[in-house]
Amino acid sequence: MQVYNMIVLALEATVYFLFLITLLHWRHRIGIGVFITVLASMHFLETYLAATFYVSVPAATISPGSAVLFTGKLLMVLLLYIKEDASTVRQLIYGLLAGNVMAFVLAQILDLHVAPVRPDGSPADAVFLSELGILMMWGTSLLYLDSIAVILLYERLGGLMGRARLPRFFAAGATVLAFDQLGFYGVLHWLTSAPVSVFWGGLVAKMAMTILFVGMTGLYLYLFRADAVAGPVKGVGDVFADLTYRERYNELLARTGRDGLTGVSDRGRLEVEGPELVRDAVRAGDGVALMVIDADRFKDINDRYGHLRGDAVLRDIATVLTGAVRKVDRVYRFGGEEFVVICRGLGPIPAHAAAERIRAEIGRIEGPDESRAITVSIGLATAPEEGVSLLELISAADRRLYRAKAEGRNRVVGD
Repeated sequence: MQVYNMIVLALEATVYFLFLITLLHWRHRIGIGVFITVLASMHFLETYLAATFYVSVPAATISPGSAVLFTGKLLMVLLLYIKEDASTVRQLIYGLLAGNVMAFVLAQILDLHVAPVRPDGSPADAVFLSELGILMMWGTSLLYLDSIAVILLYERLGGLMGRARLPRFFAAGATVLAFDQLGFYGVLHWLTSAPVSVFWGGLVAKMAMTILFVGMTGLYLYLFRADAVAGPVKGVGDVFADLTYRERYNELLARTGRDGLTGVSDRGRLEVEGPELVRDAVRAGDGVALMVIDADRFKDINDRYGHLRGDAVLRDIATVLTGAVRKVDRVYRFGGEEFVVICRGLGPIPAHAAAERIRAEIGRIEGPDESRAITVSIGLATAPEEGVSLLELISAADRRLYRAKAEGRNRVVGD
């Protein structure tokens, strides 16, 4: 009987793999959504079997849901990434996560019903429904972490194993599945008192199924060499950004954090990222310099030459600032005719020299007429000398800016 169960498990894995690999292979003709939907639709059966359906094989008791369906799904996620990219595979990952969050929420709401029954009138198993909801939620959370981990590990192993796809495929899958088995068994034992033999049996079964799935994947890649697998074109950090939608956040920040007139970052973005920039620099012992830069007599320019000419002056100042600072420095429009520049790694003396250079370059901007030059006053503060937070540095630099104005403008005050 135990050997017979092993044969049936191998049959289940083969049918599962052949069906999914066919959908994946024909994804450009039938649509990638078919593959993703089918893979996601198996999640309920997978969790149900992992909670209730186990078979005996030599030296172990295992669940086809965990050994076959989950192992196959994770490796299919990795194969989908290899065949496509992180932006495609994340649709599956987040779709599963969102769907099962809703399943868990609805399971809790269903529990509010009074005396639910089956179609035959017998009491409904509300306890099992609640447990299944917990298992589905926990299993999906693990899958989210597993999917990101197996892809990042696969890419990281590229530095050790080169472009040998199958060894990397196996090593990444086996490693992540081992950690997944530990995480899933902990909750399963808490809910169902599953014995420790379930853990060891499931671990061995997942490793065996990984070998089987990797073998079938290798055969598929050999038979369909024309359907080439693209090599990695991004670093691990870029892949992680794609998987977690970080690049979408960065794009949104870039669009919404820009000053519409000058094109530099706006005050809202300063308030979001400025404290972190200062805090990180101080913690690393690098120090940081902050300049508050104000256009001198800017109101006179607006009053005499009009706001359009004033706007042009602000754009010219922003252009000079952007070109005068290093790539690691940040330029923000603070408001009106004021700008803030944050320079990591500059102490008081080099920061003062940088501020003087900025002042001199802005002084070469062509004014509205020959009689009026464009000048700026700059207040300078450095951390940790004048403070260790953005607010402290801005306050110190602002006080020095007013000193520069009072002393005749067109100057840098840094102490």
